[in-house]
Amino acid sequence: MRWQKGFSLIELLIVVAIILIISAIAIPSLLQSKMAANTSAAAATMRTINTAQATYSATYTFSGFAGQWPQLGPTPPGAPCTAAASCLLDQWVLCGAISGPCPKSGFSYFINDGTGGPGVGSAPPPGAVPDNNYAVSATPVAMGRSGDNNFCSYPDAVVRSSRNAVPALPGSPPALSAPGETAASCNDLTKYGPIE
Repeated sequence: MRWQKGFSLIELLIVVAIILIISAIAIPSLLQSKMAANTSAAAATMRTINTAQATYSATYTFSGFAGQWPQLGPTPPGAPCTAAASCLLDQWVLCGAISGPCPKSGFSYFINDGTGGPGVGSAPPPGAVPDNNYAVSATPVAMGRSGDNNFCSYPDAVVRSSRNAVPALPGSPPALSAPGETAASCNDLTKYGPIE
């Protein structure tokens, strides 16, 4: 009688069991790493938006700060940069919505004039007071899966996180919806604390 070479059913089951055990260990770590990467990207994007706001306010003094995403965004190809589209942020941060949500890297971003409104816009009527405030905020697209905390900032350019609130918030905060946080809410230490 000739023996055929190959794997027995028991050997195959042992290999499958080992693969499942390794997957059970590796997948949660992979998800945590992805969430940490999304959170770092969100903090960096908030800093970029603050820099764009400072540049916009210095360049277009009649408007003040931008209270709408299109004001910070790109122009159509070949068109010059203006107060309506200042070319300070690219399409990867912005979307077609006036105030958001604009999704990027697992987070949705919102902007407003600091009080929850759209501000005076890029062509304020004669005599309109320029916007001297703004608020930007970010929330995970899927709380607990793409991130686990919210971010916000306003003209002091300090990026704040709900994770750094005092006292610490129990669990994950609720996801934000349009128009995002106001400047007053962002300045509330029981909701947000500065990140390092």
